[in-house]
Amino acid sequence: MKNILEHATEILLLLFLIITFLQSGFDKISDWNGNVSWLKEHFSKTSLKNIVPLMVGIILVTEVVAGILCLIGIYQLLSTGDRLFAIYGAILSCITLLMLLFGQRVAKDYEGAKTIAVYFIPSILLVFLLQF
Repeated sequence: MKNILEHATEILLLLFLIITFLQSGFDKISDWNGNVSWLKEHFSKTSLKNIVPLMVGIILVTEVVAGILCLIGIYQLLSTGDRLFAIYGAILSCITLLMLLFGQRVAKDYEGAKTIAVYFIPSILLVFLLQF
């Protein structure tokens, strides 16, 4: 119970990232063709149009790994107070969001880019909190 109270903010932010990235990864796995098809159209007028399946695969892997690292991070925070996996998960989450932001900017989807920025704020806050 002590570790829950000492790390409540970090745990809540980690849960936010777990939900965000594992759900997104699950959606990509369960509807791979639909996601790739939609994104091919989204990037059809960009230099990224020919590598959409590769990009979706890379994002899928980073999302799932980030979510799993965050999950392990919660376990570590609760059991030992160690922050190692939590910070790895938070950093990978930020990197994943930066990749997504890059794609939205290349596609000139500025509304989509704004949405990613909203997710980036709690992610980078978590990195900051876990550094101390």
